[in-house]
Amino acid sequence: MHSAALRRIWGLMYRHLALYRRSWPRLLELAYWPILQMCIWGFTARFLAMRTGYNPAIMAGATLLGGVLLWEVTLRSQMGMSISFMEEMWSRNLGHVFVSPLRPSEMLAALVAMSIIRMLVGVLPAILLAWAFYAFNLFTLGPVLVLFFINLMMFGWMVALVVISLILRHGMGAEALAWGVMFGIAPLSAVFYPVTVLPGWLQPVALMLPTTHVFEGMRAIVLQNEVRWDHLAAAFVLNCVWLSATLLLFARQFHQARVRGALLSIGE
Repeated sequence: MHSAALRRIWGLMYRHLALYRRSWPRLLELAYWPILQMCIWGFTARFLAMRTGYNPAIMAGATLLGGVLLWEVTLRSQMGMSISFMEEMWSRNLGHVFVSPLRPSEMLAALVAMSIIRMLVGVLPAILLAWAFYAFNLFTLGPVLVLFFINLMMFGWMVALVVISLILRHGMGAEALAWGVMFGIAPLSAVFYPVTVLPGWLQPVALMLPTTHVFEGMRAIVLQNEVRWDHLAAAFVLNCVWLSATLLLFARQFHQARVRGALLSIGE
């Protein structure tokens, strides 16, 4: 990638970073929901541990906190990319952006970079507080945690591309999907329980999601101290397939929106 493309990507990133530079409510919002989820599920796990006699740290980490923190990686990655795009729509800035030499691929690169930044700012404080409150250190999963993060972020970007494509096709009426679609996927992703808990007819559907394999792999490490490379490989392959399909969908919808002139008209 040549320097001119990098400057355009940085220019779009800086446009979004500038929104946070002097707005503490925006920064607070990034970490608010991950910390809130971690506290709710952490105290729930501690209560259940007290009632059942299990070690609180093991139970909280194995059944709830590990799932909560990793799911926030997926959710914040998706929200970071979707909201950064919608910021352009809300301000009716998308048409101005593409008057410049910025290419769609460069816009996606900037949105992915913003997604990573927003995810880290939101999730890292929750990870540190989980260690402080419940003695659960997510980093004890080891170097494989990096692979978990990569796969979960890829899935988040895939869902974000679907949401963006629907907005380009149907307008801002589809923006509610940016907040709701991931909650519909969570039950199938086996975030808090193994896939075997699901009905038999639903298990093959769940195993088509990369996130399901990541959470199965996480539980194997926490409960059995075993790295399930088969689950990691399945997650990566599925991510590549789904992400390729959604990139084609985005390219098609972006082209049609440009032909219809929707890039200039969509907005609040």
